[in-house]
Amino acid sequence: MTTHLMGNYGPKPRTFVRGEGSILFDTEGRSYVDFLCGIAVTSLGHANPVVTEAIATQAATLSHVSNLFGNTLAEEVAVSIDRLISLPGEPLNGQVFFANSGTEANEAAFKLARKFHGGERPKVVSTWNSFHGRTMASLAATGQPAKHVGFAPLPAGFSHVAFGELSEMEAALSDREVGAVLVEPIQGEGGVIVPSSDYLSGLRALCDETGTLLICDEVQTGFGRSGKWFASSGAHVLADIVTMAKSLGNGMPIGACWAKSEVAAAFLPGDHGSTFGGQPLALAAARATIAELERIDAPAAALRAEAIITEKLSHGVPGIVALRGSGLLLGAQLSVPAGDVVTAALERGLILNAVRPDTIRIAPPLNITDHDLYLGLDRLSEALTAVVGATK
Repeated sequence: MTTHLMGNYGPKPRTFVRGEGSILFDTEGRSYVDFLCGIAVTSLGHANPVVTEAIATQAATLSHVSNLFGNTLAEEVAVSIDRLISLPGEPLNGQVFFANSGTEANEAAFKLARKFHGGERPKVVSTWNSFHGRTMASLAATGQPAKHVGFAPLPAGFSHVAFGELSEMEAALSDREVGAVLVEPIQGEGGVIVPSSDYLSGLRALCDETGTLLICDEVQTGFGRSGKWFASSGAHVLADIVTMAKSLGNGMPIGACWAKSEVAAAFLPGDHGSTFGGQPLALAAARATIAELERIDAPAAALRAEAIITEKLSHGVPGIVALRGSGLLLGAQLSVPAGDVVTAALERGLILNAVRPDTIRIAPPLNITDHDLYLGLDRLSEALTAVVGATK
């Protein structure tokens, strides 16, 4: 079929035209349980009435003015982000830059780190199998060489060490040109990999010892998905910079880069900007999304659903080797090809994706109903049974 769209996303197995809660509907009227959430974006489900009303009201009021002028929503949303990131008992101590996406939030973090160190420590160390975005610097930080092919030369100053290995990070930080460590508290695209419980605190200690900034990429884990508001602060670690996006707008394009006030102070007027970042329409969605996530106690909801998924998939479901992750960012390692299971699930009305050849990602809305959760798990079990049977 002729198309005027570039081919970077490949063929589309389905086209969806409508969503309601945890259910999507395609052009043929078929329904699907959404265990992917637009890749951990629609944490309050599709067409959430609270967020929808906020967007509609703001669109009819004021959608954009540019950052040459103020708007009444930016400070309010920034305070909410600061409050959710801050450790219990600690005073609010951060400031926020609003962007359009996670990769742009990471780009802001890189620039802020360089400016903070006065250009004297330009290097960033991240980890293998990480994913930080598709723009050039974020791509250079991403520890997946296959994604670098065809785009050389990437920006200089980025290196990688093994995820979860403090000794390798310690060796990397012996180079006093390293200004920042960039890490995902849980690797999403790398296979939903959870480090040991002392990893983030170990990184915090290493960064403190060497005067290195700690940047936590919470684009996928933020706003309750991991079972904590932020996976890093849930581990009792306060990073110097935290990046976020995805769930922040429940589908509206918005990202944010939070930093401790003393770090954020490195940005002076004119140092960085974004035409659409922090515009009223996106912020209205963010304000409503955060309020609704707090109302439903999103971290608790994620942990409750995780318990149901773990119980269901641990008993009599074929093909599952291991289940890992936290909250509603889960990865099921399989004994059969993950791509085959994704296809079989889609045919049965379930949406998920493969993050590795042997691993599927499970990331439903945080407010998914028990009915939809069990329905999706039944369809996953049917898909696994079919693929396992076909491979014997």
